[in-house]
Amino acid sequence: MKRFFVCFTAIMGVLTLSAQSIYDFQVKDDGGQDVSLAEYKGKALLIVNTATRCGFTPQYKELEALYEKYHAEGLEILDFPCNQFGQQAPGTIQEIHQFCTANFDIHFLQFDKIEVNGENAHPLYSYLKSQKGFGGFDISDQRGKMMDEMLRKQDAEYDKKSDIKWNFTKFLVSRDGRIVKRYEPTEQMSNIEADIQMELNPVLSTIMARRSVRKYLDKPVEHEKLETVVRCGINAPNGMNRQPWIIRVVEDQKLIADVTEVYKKENAEQVKRDSNFKNMFRNAPNIICVCTPSNGGGEVDAGLLGENMMLAAQSMGLGTCCLGGPVRYLQTSEKAKFFLDRLDIPADYRLSFIIAIGYPDEKPEARPRDASKVKFIK
Repeated sequence: MKRFFVCFTAIMGVLTLSAQSIYDFQVKDDGGQDVSLAEYKGKALLIVNTATRCGFTPQYKELEALYEKYHAEGLEILDFPCNQFGQQAPGTIQEIHQFCTANFDIHFLQFDKIEVNGENAHPLYSYLKSQKGFGGFDISDQRGKMMDEMLRKQDAEYDKKSDIKWNFTKFLVSRDGRIVKRYEPTEQMSNIEADIQMELNPVLSTIMARRSVRKYLDKPVEHEKLETVVRCGINAPNGMNRQPWIIRVVEDQKLIADVTEVYKKENAEQVKRDSNFKNMFRNAPNIICVCTPSNGGGEVDAGLLGENMMLAAQSMGLGTCCLGGPVRYLQTSEKAKFFLDRLDIPADYRLSFIIAIGYPDEKPEARPRDASKVKFIK
């Protein structure tokens, strides 16, 4: 029997490691039937492990309110009862479902009971934890402080592990299957709702998903897609419709390769330190060069244009990175002058910034943003 459990655990571990996205997993519904999470592609998901006899059990009411408010817009709540925390989810899934409908009138999806930690943890939860580890409780909040003190008594280093800490831990999954965020049970539901709104609104989700990409597939962007990206750029706001910028889109792979060879010779030590170096534009197969008047002005309008293009690219499955270093090099290297000559930039304009663009070969995590820099004057 022990050998069986060891083998089973090993198999589950392999399945988790081989999974490329959340859509690779199957779960059992409340009738014991297999359900592929691929059925929920295109939906925003809130995945939660629940219990019926927990201090957080009233969150069922708040979850149902979220479901009623946003289900029509594409939200699904996937509820997985779990009895691992204080034995607070006793009974069969049918008994749990009856309790939840009788007391909270829930309509979102409830699945069969599972374990979320330990040797028998469901592969789905092993994957979720690998994508978003424990971020800590807000100990300025009374409930967060209580949870921290309780768990630290049991394990002084509990916060260094990615395990699920208690009932009603939640994971938000984007429409394209990214694990966006993990919420501990003490998280304010209003904060979760704000993030759900971001994921359901295609404009907001594009803004929140966009990251600077520095690794690209060796695949040029199709001309038609580049045209679309640029069209979105030139439709950005600009003062009095002066449109004080010009754009050069480089599709010529040889031109990029030729200027890169010059760059490599003049920056040999820097290139040597980058084992992944392919070209001087963060290895992107295409670049968009944005120019502004030499005598100044137009920088704000050019910035708006650039942001429009990068968000358009994100919505089309493309990655971008705004570059300043290559601009400085191109403007100071005599040997790279041929590149600027080929761009045919008017004499009264100068290269302002370059956008690397291509099919991404990485999924960078978001870096923290300092919300304390924002003040609302009422």
